[in-house]
Amino acid sequence: MQKPNVIPLLLLLALGFLAVFMPAIPTRIVTEGINAGDTAWMLCATALVLFMTPGLAFFYGGMVNSKNVISTMLQSFVAMGIVSLLWVVVGFSLAFGDSIGGFIGDPRTFFLFKGVLDGKPWSLAATIPLALFAFFQMKFAIITPALITGSFAERINFKSYVLFIVLFSLVVYTPLAHWTWHPDGFLFKLGVLDFAGGTVVHMSAGWAALASALYLKPRKTYGTAEVLPPANIPFVLLGTGLLWFGWFGFNAGSAVAASPLAVSAFATTNVAAAAAGISWILFDVARGRKLSALGFCIGAVVGLVAITPASGFVTVPVSIFIGIVAGATSNFFAHLRSKSRIDDTLDVFPCHGIGGMVGMIMTGIFASKAVNSAAVDGLAYGGTHLFLVHLMALVLVSAFAFCGSFALLKLTDLIIPLRVSAEEELLGLDVSQHEETVLVSA
Repeated sequence: MQKPNVIPLLLLLALGFLAVFMPAIPTRIVTEGINAGDTAWMLCATALVLFMTPGLAFFYGGMVNSKNVISTMLQSFVAMGIVSLLWVVVGFSLAFGDSIGGFIGDPRTFFLFKGVLDGKPWSLAATIPLALFAFFQMKFAIITPALITGSFAERINFKSYVLFIVLFSLVVYTPLAHWTWHPDGFLFKLGVLDFAGGTVVHMSAGWAALASALYLKPRKTYGTAEVLPPANIPFVLLGTGLLWFGWFGFNAGSAVAASPLAVSAFATTNVAAAAAGISWILFDVARGRKLSALGFCIGAVVGLVAITPASGFVTVPVSIFIGIVAGATSNFFAHLRSKSRIDDTLDVFPCHGIGGMVGMIMTGIFASKAVNSAAVDGLAYGGTHLFLVHLMALVLVSAFAFCGSFALLKLTDLIIPLRVSAEEELLGLDVSQHEETVLVSA
């Protein structure tokens, strides 16, 4: 029995009472200009993106050892609860509220969803209700911190994890979303193209994962014969399927309309995932390793990551090239990482960090205004400006996400120790953190 702690409960109760006194009653629901088909599609896309987080739970849960399955999966599910509430209170305002210098949104703009139900549609999503746009964006905010969990799996204190994702969401994720996706964001104004989150979601999670792996240091068994094998490869296969399925909402939904652009993004998403999955396992074969289910699954997810920023800007044949390059590149860096003392447990940085950067560079090369009139041509079609801007943004976003995350890890550690004790790690987080187990007694 652990020591009782009523502070989190009191904070939740305080939020509940605040919500009662600030109910955000709408004055008049805006219906002018709302398209029923676009709204129906975006409702489905929003649900698909949320579906990705349970998919991630299975994907990660199958790769850790059998003593840490529940804790690893729960980290993704808890993100669904914590970030959903945070987004309603202030997250949406910080990301999409009135811009303060192009760097952050005014937290008062949509505080506790004030003016969301009866607000005018978002300027870049003019045919769907503002509330639907807000909830679509919420699902991106949910999965981003959940992605980081693979880097510190099997050794993170669950209470400190909850605090960290709150801080990360407010201090790292929302500014990046504002910079990149708000019409007044400074990266948006510079012309950076990120169709569905290669920069905002995957690069930020990847660099935060590297910071986490470095800060928490390796597991006690890392690099020894005591490392336990993945608990459940079929879980990984299931998780991959759920992620691939949900990613159609992630990328095609970012067209924010039931349109030809959504179809194009849908197609490039599928093809890049397929190419990267095959690329990963063939790269393994070229190095003398056997084909593996785990390899194909990881490769397919890398392809989904890499095509994310480019999905609404490139052609279907180009998505094959992006998938092949991303699969081989991430495989190389994952292999390199495995030979080092960096214990990124589930290779989040090689997959999401490197994959996101590959996607950002490829967008700068292959973006075409013939595919998306809102874009400009990339380097392959004579557009040097976009390529150079993307290189600059890549460096800036990488530095901000890594340094910001490392600082937040340090701050979290000062408040609640980040790492479990050696005894708790040996026992496994399922039991030591949650008093639950996947093992069934005879």
